[in-house]
Amino acid sequence: MDFRKITEQPSSYDHLEEMSVGELLAHIHDEDRQVAEAVGRAIPAVERLVQQAEIRMRQGGRLFYIGAGTSGRLGVLDASEIPPTFGMPAGVVIGLIAGGDRALRNPVEGAEDDPEQGWKDLSAYRPTPYDTVVGIAASGTTPYVIGAVRAARAHGLLTAALSSNPASPLAAEAEIAIETVVGPEFITGSSRMKSGTAQKMVCNMISTALMVRLGRVRGNRMVHMQLSNRKLIDRGTRMLIDELQLSYEEAQRLLLANGSVERAIESYRNRELLK
Repeated sequence: MDFRKITEQPSSYDHLEEMSVGELLAHIHDEDRQVAEAVGRAIPAVERLVQQAEIRMRQGGRLFYIGAGTSGRLGVLDASEIPPTFGMPAGVVIGLIAGGDRALRNPVEGAEDDPEQGWKDLSAYRPTPYDTVVGIAASGTTPYVIGAVRAARAHGLLTAALSSNPASPLAAEAEIAIETVVGPEFITGSSRMKSGTAQKMVCNMISTALMVRLGRVRGNRMVHMQLSNRKLIDRGTRMLIDELQLSYEEAQRLLLANGSVERAIESYRNRELLK
């Protein structure tokens, strides 16, 4: 049976060069409205992935995103935001892109066409069956990603496929298929648009839900965030003021002495118990 790529179907719009700026923006916005609904339909699959990945991560497993081009960049982006946001070590959520870090800024010709390289890139991290691999490819046909997911599954890792085409070759290789079918792109085949937006939303859901489940959030606050600038120190100080009813100066001293909101709260309460 021939595989039909919705992501390559003609746009619903034509003669874009004849549209006014306002018309272009309005039509792009109309197309973007479909993204959230497509992601919503994929929530049951995302839920299964998070539930199974959580079990593994509690036993020391890691989460890998792997993709090429826009898909790879979005995985790297999500992974790179986990340490500063949730205070997790950099090696817990890892993003890999075909062509390596150079491909984050510049296309690496032919990198996505090698079906063996994806597993080679993963192998550098000495993967174990406790790890989870999410292959990201809007088309669901990228050889680099398909090969990585196939090999990861064969080695006992939990595998998921994130694609904008239903029943794709990538989905067939993974245990969990997350399909965000957003329809044709505004510019035909430009999957950096709706497909990329859907991928970003799903990656946000996966990592955020996992971090909450793994105890990196208290209430609705990033209590393990890295205190890397004045804004974040101020945010953390105000969290302590709300939680412990301290003055601004007391809260900031406590925060800086302990290095995170969570540790500051624990330190303060332990001290109070000893009084």
